[in-house]
Amino acid sequence: MTSPDTTIDLKSVRTTEDDGRRGPRPAVTARELTTGGTGEPYTRLTPVQYSATLGAEIPDIDLSEPLDDAVLAELRRALLEYKVLFFRDQHLTADRHAAFARHWGEPQIHPFLPKAGSPEVVRLAHDADAPGVENIWHSDASFSATPPFGSILRAVEVPDIGGDTMWADMAAAYDGLPGDVRARIDGLSATHDFTQSFGKLMTDEQLAAAREKNPPVAHPVVRTIPETGRKLIYVNQVFTARIDGVDMAESAELLDLLIDQARHPEYQVRFHWEPGSIAFWDNRVTQHYALCDYYPRPRVMERVTITGARPR
Repeated sequence: MTSPDTTIDLKSVRTTEDDGRRGPRPAVTARELTTGGTGEPYTRLTPVQYSATLGAEIPDIDLSEPLDDAVLAELRRALLEYKVLFFRDQHLTADRHAAFARHWGEPQIHPFLPKAGSPEVVRLAHDADAPGVENIWHSDASFSATPPFGSILRAVEVPDIGGDTMWADMAAAYDGLPGDVRARIDGLSATHDFTQSFGKLMTDEQLAAAREKNPPVAHPVVRTIPETGRKLIYVNQVFTARIDGVDMAESAELLDLLIDQARHPEYQVRFHWEPGSIAFWDNRVTQHYALCDYYPRPRVMERVTITGARPR
């Protein structure tokens, strides 16, 4: 008896039902992934694109020097287009780091993380005694009523092996969701709360004081970037406690599905740090993940976050 031909037709991936989790992902693979930019040429910058939807290096610029309005305007446009910008050989002081951030808004004082001699500059130092803990997909300080618009991270000391950071484009991730899932989550809100992360490291007294100043806050599950009109998934594993207005089982199921979207490499970019490297990302539309593959080597980074608006 002749065995049946089990060769599959790869063109059928376009019509295969996408369950958002297993099997073919036609919503990801059968559409062109782009940055969503306008296509307008840059005249003062020469962005070097890193991946399909996000990430670009900006060469031939010195962030320690004054930047004119035309350059700042193109940097803002590049940030909206590429979501995360990379700069090399930028040996800034902490004060100059904060001054660069002020071009984009008022630096936000983080309520919990250690500082680098200035309240605006957070110092993230890891070594054998303090292993890295940022190896989880998250958006900075989404527990705030006005989460940061952007974050600017500067490499002070980097390991000779490892220590990269990855970013995920949550607008591309939203576009890749099945239509029925987008319909389910549009209009929902979610509660964000620091207690399930930073709170676990606090005494009862510290937790009570911090909770008074930073109560749980509700943000839309689907956020819109006002400058571009793009929708994105705005929940993350670190700070999102639950989906509001649904039972706990549905909340857990939706969060599991939505959080998983950041893990698709098609939506990611990866950056290898060198001393003096800087990454500037739109914290509204991206999540990031710092690889903790460098233990016990030291890794020292300094970060300034820029105050944002309440998510809509």
